[in-house]
Amino acid sequence: MASDERPGTTSQRTRLPLAASRRRLSFEKRLRLWLYLLSLPALLLCWVLLSQHSVEVSVQCIVLLVFAAGWAFAVSLLTEQITRPLQTLSNVVAALREDDYSFRARGGRRNDAMGDLALEINALAAMLQNQRASALEAMALVERVMSSMQSPVLAFDPQNRLRLLNPAAERAFNLRGQIAVGHSAQKLQLGYLLDTSDDDLLSLGDGQQASRWVVKRTNFRLRGVPHTLLVLSDVSAALREEERIAWERLIRVLGHEINNSLTPIKSIAGSLRARLSSLRAVDNDRDFDSGLEVIENRAESLNRFLQAYRQLMGLPAPKLAPVSLTALLERVARLETRVLVTVAHADDLTLRVDADHIQQALINLTRNAAEAALSPDAAGDGPPCVRIEWERTASEVVIAVTDNGTGLTNAGNLFVPFYTTKPSGTGIGLVLAQQIAQAHRGSVQLANRSDGEIGCRAELKLPLS
Repeated sequence: MASDERPGTTSQRTRLPLAASRRRLSFEKRLRLWLYLLSLPALLLCWVLLSQHSVEVSVQCIVLLVFAAGWAFAVSLLTEQITRPLQTLSNVVAALREDDYSFRARGGRRNDAMGDLALEINALAAMLQNQRASALEAMALVERVMSSMQSPVLAFDPQNRLRLLNPAAERAFNLRGQIAVGHSAQKLQLGYLLDTSDDDLLSLGDGQQASRWVVKRTNFRLRGVPHTLLVLSDVSAALREEERIAWERLIRVLGHEINNSLTPIKSIAGSLRARLSSLRAVDNDRDFDSGLEVIENRAESLNRFLQAYRQLMGLPAPKLAPVSLTALLERVARLETRVLVTVAHADDLTLRVDADHIQQALINLTRNAAEAALSPDAAGDGPPCVRIEWERTASEVVIAVTDNGTGLTNAGNLFVPFYTTKPSGTGIGLVLAQQIAQAHRGSVQLANRSDGEIGCRAELKLPLS
């Protein structure tokens, strides 16, 4: 069936209400117009009454003009009384739309149409203001929590662009928040993070600087768009503690078994050597005496070795007290007499540490440096020497012990218990120093010198607070 409607009729009908709405009078004009129309019957009645009483035409005109002027004045007052509250409420609503909750309508009262409307709008503004304040406080709390978290937090959008990161993430991945946000994970070299699954174990760094993190992965929506949230938890300290406990258990078992064998061996060896005087007539008494001496010496050496490891695993908790760093380092330097130990003097610092523990850690580092400088293979320039210096940063103090020995050849096993490259070493010096530093929330790091000289640089880092 063909339609009788011509093209363009629908659009014309759509435009007609819009044009009509533009030509429509405003509320104030319509109100004034209706009030003026209401005055026409009154003017007509007044004119009829004046005509019936035979009032002169000039007087009639004056009366009618006065009546019209009074009516116009009354219309203006009435229009003002009606439109002013509406304009006030309109301004309050506009302020609410602009997130300004400081405006309120005054003069509202109950059992009054306009007053009820004003009170309800004021109540709505107060509710929105409270909700806005709660939202701002919640956002401030979230930002404060994010800033104080030690765990890196990152968020990526569906295009793998970074949208959120906290200061811990900036430090962990060497990023600058204002610059990094908005860039893709591939450009920031963080693509491997998006490839991880929930509860995956991630290693960052290498060598002594390596740290291990557990990745917690979840999804959330921001303005309806799905995002990926990654939270990394540092488990390095927990894993080191578990490793220490495992070593402690192993040493306890080994110590029990070795002690059960060492004690009778040492006792029997001593008894047999005491009875050698009655066996001098035997031809091989010298070999017999030498064998017993070897047994006794090795048993004693093994016992000392075992006691050293027991000392390592029985390290007590540090007792913190104010200590002068300069005095502490000078005492450590005087204890090493095999080589020249110099202390680079700087502004003295007062640290809150366990002086005995820190001194023992520095003694171990200084002893290792001295032995490295005295090594026959040392290739450093000049006589064997050790230098102790320190510097202060914003949050920690770094104590460095530098030698001119051979340098490091196998940095991966430095902090492994039982491992040593010295013929008479026990392998606990660096491990004990590391444990002391960790008990003070610090760390020990060793690396070959980077100033162009041959040798090693050991750093003991301690927090200032």
